[in-house]
Amino acid sequence: MSAATFAVCIQNTGYEAALQLRKIYQVLEDSEASRYARVRVIDESGEDYLFPADFFTPIQLPESLVLRFLQAA
Repeated sequence: MSAATFAVCIQNTGYEAALQLRKIYQVLEDSEASRYARVRVIDESGEDYLFPADFFTPIQLPESLVLRFLQAA
């Protein structure tokens, strides 16, 4: 299993219902999406969708916090 990755939302123009500014989102690996400057995240609906990659800044979380995020899902 690959390590979970996370990012902070820094822009949500046009996606205000799906994304909250300054919120941490889980990022799912999607090599096809990255070729089109998109990133796949689990949004406010609890489902994964593609969004512009520049809406997010990747962050590193301590292992203990990653586990808590994944348990809460």
